[in-house]
Amino acid sequence: MRRGIAATAVVASLALAATACGGGDDDGGKSSGPVTITWWDTSNATNESPTYKALISDFEKANKDIKVKYVNVPFDQAQNKFDTAAGASGAPDVLRAEVGWTPAFAKKSYLLPLDGTEALADKDKFKPNLIKQAQYEGKTYGVPLVTDTLGLVYNKALFKKAGITEAPTTWDQLKKDAATIKAKTGVDGYFGSEKGYYFQSFLLGEGTDTVDASAKKITLDSAAGQKAGKTWLSTFNGKGLHKADVTADSYAHRQDAFVNGKAAMTIEGPWEVTNFYKGSAFKDKANLGVATVPAGSSGKAGAPTGGHNLSVYAGSDKAHQAASLKFVKWMTSAKTQTQIALKNATLPTRDDAYTAEVTADPGLAGYQKVLAAASPRPELPEYSSLWGPLDTELPKVASGKESLDKMFSSVTTQYGKLLPDGFTK
Repeated sequence: MRRGIAATAVVASLALAATACGGGDDDGGKSSGPVTITWWDTSNATNESPTYKALISDFEKANKDIKVKYVNVPFDQAQNKFDTAAGASGAPDVLRAEVGWTPAFAKKSYLLPLDGTEALADKDKFKPNLIKQAQYEGKTYGVPLVTDTLGLVYNKALFKKAGITEAPTTWDQLKKDAATIKAKTGVDGYFGSEKGYYFQSFLLGEGTDTVDASAKKITLDSAAGQKAGKTWLSTFNGKGLHKADVTADSYAHRQDAFVNGKAAMTIEGPWEVTNFYKGSAFKDKANLGVATVPAGSSGKAGAPTGGHNLSVYAGSDKAHQAASLKFVKWMTSAKTQTQIALKNATLPTRDDAYTAEVTADPGLAGYQKVLAAASPRPELPEYSSLWGPLDTELPKVASGKESLDKMFSSVTTQYGKLLPDGFTK
């Protein structure tokens, strides 16, 4: 999920103009000489990109007939830029796509089906739920590169000081523990988020979601959805529960409170592991605890599955597609994923990449365990767009400016405009 990219729009646009060529590189598509493929990477330009650049160098040394032109595209711009470039037959040969983009681009025939190709030769090695969310209408359009989910992260030292021996497994227990932590340590026990992606855990914990894709039904405002909303709202009010932060910098404030020991628990993803360790509370990495998100009344823990796939542009010529498939296979191999995990603290998508060295990191080991409770995204191209309305309306509810009922009504109406014809309330 979110990756902040430190790059200016001007620099990005110049780079993209120079490289968005869909294989129209220096070799001109001729068979003589190395084939140059273009890769748009959407990872963090500061913390993650250097690892991928080094891996490209290794790949080129092992594959003398292929060159890789690397372009780091700001994550928040990449989806629209690829959509525009692919529509004009000028997209890169390989794209690092957020998992929600894969079915959306596949629906538009921008991506090459990968079943039976070199890129998916190790298909059975990947976690099945990650392959599932790389599919559209029975075909696979991406190879999982990194994955993520949400977990309950907690400060073990504050738990010990408060006399709490294990992470809460229900929201009611979390609220009780938060009160105990406040009483025993003086700091907030829990600091929750007002954003739509995090709200999804409450929906999944009630056995529902924003939509039922197979039934073509909007389920946000169902009885289960209403219950999820009430539980979510209750986590901002009470002893030891940090009041909702609805400022523009709410995410940063929440992270700062947790990493510096001002809050004992929050819900977060593995993309923050390296930043956790930079805080004063986690100089000792072993102090970081990671547990499954607390369960809702359904008895099941809820957490969405995120991450990124590598996809190949359907508009590239055969030579560039062949080179791209080889590159994708290499980049998603167990050896390469292990290197990425160790350098970037991201989660591999195949079990054979979780080596002893990778799981020695308490953050990565913890998130590996909670992956089992994560739910794959439904095969719905518009699914990722459904968080936007929640991001707008939920802060109003959390701050007391809008009722839950009004939020559900407003978001459901907006969903009706975002979803394809045939969806009902």
